[in-house]
Amino acid sequence: MANIDCVMLAAGMSTRMGRWKMMLPYGDSTILDSAIANALGFCQRVIVVSGFRGEELQARYQQHPQVDVVHNVNYQQGMFSSIRLGTEQVRSSYFFLALGDMPCITHWIYAALWQEKGPFTLIPRCSHGKGHPILLPAAMIERIRAADLGLSMKQVIEQGDYRFLEVGDQNIHCDIDTPDEYQQLQQRQLCQQSQVKAAQATTIFPLPR
Repeated sequence: MANIDCVMLAAGMSTRMGRWKMMLPYGDSTILDSAIANALGFCQRVIVVSGFRGEELQARYQQHPQVDVVHNVNYQQGMFSSIRLGTEQVRSSYFFLALGDMPCITHWIYAALWQEKGPFTLIPRCSHGKGHPILLPAAMIERIRAADLGLSMKQVIEQGDYRFLEVGDQNIHCDIDTPDEYQQLQQRQLCQQSQVKAAQATTIFPLPR
């Protein structure tokens, strides 16, 4: 397996959430911890782009051998400034672009995208809705570097060759921006945990003779 980098954006101020969402509890860890762990289920390195409260992310992951944290001092200029900074650290011939507030992306989504890679940007889609992570060839780095900061990543992608991969997983849309979305995330997790416990507690009785 080739070395594969994933650029993960975690710079925002979580204004719509009302509190910093990256370190909100999720499972046995946090939202960002889970997003990183899922990416590392397929990738060899995650490049976390920090901004707001970046020193806390640096302290949290500085001992992790597969996580590099780069701090975007200009994070208030918008997401594209973080994308540009993160892609400058990429060393692999293809790389993923992911969001730190999406803790439900399983490693198989990364694997499915990788299986269909080519000289184009590949975007997962489910029920005709686009999502993350996105797989890009390293050739896109120069295009990103040369693009005007006023552009969005969507606009930069649409200037080149891009394609969609249909996946059967609505989690590619599941970013956590608001308190209601976080509550729904927690409820789904509790439901899943209950289902697992119920399955573990099921007693198999022998058939009568």
